[in-house]
Amino acid sequence: MNLRSLIKLMAIIVLAWPAQAHAQPSVGTRHIGVLTYLEENDPQSKIYLDAFVQTLQKLGWTGGRNLRIDNRWTGGDPERARKYAAELVALAPDVILAAGGRMLGPLQGATHTIPIVFVEVSDAVAAGFVKSLAKPGGNATGFTHFEFDISTK
Repeated sequence: MNLRSLIKLMAIIVLAWPAQAHAQPSVGTRHIGVLTYLEENDPQSKIYLDAFVQTLQKLGWTGGRNLRIDNRWTGGDPERARKYAAELVALAPDVILAAGGRMLGPLQGATHTIPIVFVEVSDAVAAGFVKSLAKPGGNATGFTHFEFDISTK
């Protein structure tokens, strides 16, 4: 799966999950919180965020019209991750995107109700973030970038 396909799939999940979880029609502006391990001025951060926003736009979601995105960049700093996780949860977004395994722990510590979609997590099951990838349980689901079941093949 290439990066664009992954981001498109992630955008669909991010926007579909809250509507299904609350069993009500999507009305008004959706609010997405993003917590990432990158720095704001990191060129890779801009590439990822631009691809995410472009994919959302293709799906009919536009910032300032029917979408609000609050970004927090931690630069991999655990203290900033905890601080920004609490900030994002206080903003009560419809869903939070956690980019990186070190972002997921602080978010799960800050909320058990706001849906969290994670990407770039090596082994979410072994780390205890989810029960399984097929049936994660709790308020987190997402993508792993390595399938451990095939590692012995």
